[in-house]
Amino acid sequence: MLAQMSERLFIGAMSGTSADGVDAALVAVNGSGLTMTARLLHHCHKPYNATLREMIFAVRSGGKIDLADLAKLARDISLVYAETVRGLIAQANVSPGQITAIAAHGQTLFHDPPLTIQWFDPSLLAWETGCCVVSDFRRADCAAGGQGAPLVPFADYILFRHPTKNRVLLNIGGIANLTYLRAGGSIDEVIAFDTGPGNCISDWICRTYGPFGLSWDVDGQGAAHGRAVIEIAGRYLDEPYFKLPPPKSTDTLAMIRPFELAADACGTMPLNDLLATAARITGQTIGQGIQDLHREGELELIVSGGGIHNKAIMGWLRSYVDSAVTIHKVRRFRIPADAKEAVAFALLGAATMDGVPSNVPSVTGASRGVVLGSVTPRISR
Repeated sequence: MLAQMSERLFIGAMSGTSADGVDAALVAVNGSGLTMTARLLHHCHKPYNATLREMIFAVRSGGKIDLADLAKLARDISLVYAETVRGLIAQANVSPGQITAIAAHGQTLFHDPPLTIQWFDPSLLAWETGCCVVSDFRRADCAAGGQGAPLVPFADYILFRHPTKNRVLLNIGGIANLTYLRAGGSIDEVIAFDTGPGNCISDWICRTYGPFGLSWDVDGQGAAHGRAVIEIAGRYLDEPYFKLPPPKSTDTLAMIRPFELAADACGTMPLNDLLATAARITGQTIGQGIQDLHREGELELIVSGGGIHNKAIMGWLRSYVDSAVTIHKVRRFRIPADAKEAVAFALLGAATMDGVPSNVPSVTGASRGVVLGSVTPRISR
């Protein structure tokens, strides 16, 4: 069954800092603002090809790029978004005219607030899909003095708040971020921030030192066969970022560079030891972030993102959280782990179309709530 008469259909489309491709979620939304409810109807993923992925990483790592290549990069990213959305619409057996809007995040190339770039061509997506597009979600919050991130706490509050249960929503992508929802709390009490690296260090190790074609540590198998190097971890955790209070956000390059320097200072070592060290750092920084928020009593930790498939990261995480913390994968709530952020962007898109502020100033540090995103109208072909 698709949307009921009172519901609207939104597509959330997301490509994260891991640059593995585009996730798209078709979501039926009822209501508006904080009273919204959402049902995930379909989800699909379209990977970037190797050439596109390598170009994204080259730009993100600070490499120079010609303006023509930069323009082509936006087009290539947007065409993958379009192909993903068209496939999703076909799977769901709906027409573009039934979609209220696509909420598309674009590909983050740089994030150092107040400077941020999510590279993408919304007009091309509107043309290729025949749908209205909402994009460029971070800049309005940055203009209001915020970090422009994290953005998903608005959706986390709508989807997961509970009158009697304290909950932390954790997403482990390239960067790991968490949202703390106090039992019965208001949205003004939400706390969220980037804890630090998610998969980004592990992915960088594989791209830099691994055999040809190894883009990530599948299921954490390499890390499981390595030994975490305490000296590297210790040097890394001395980084000032981990001592900053929220609101705070970071980017993959800012998290990778200190690891590279710490590893270089310790000399050559086996690939698997580097992967084990990266997994420990991720688990430890997430665990510390949770402990800083909630030191006593029961807590539900609801995890999503590609990092949940890395058994080494998840093992370290369990060792760094209190025994009173119960860990659930988000699929328990009928949302696949890789679809959660796409669902969140569908809700952000609905808020934009309704003229409802969807940044959370207590999270981003913005001076006030603002409507996020820019709207590109539907283009009929």
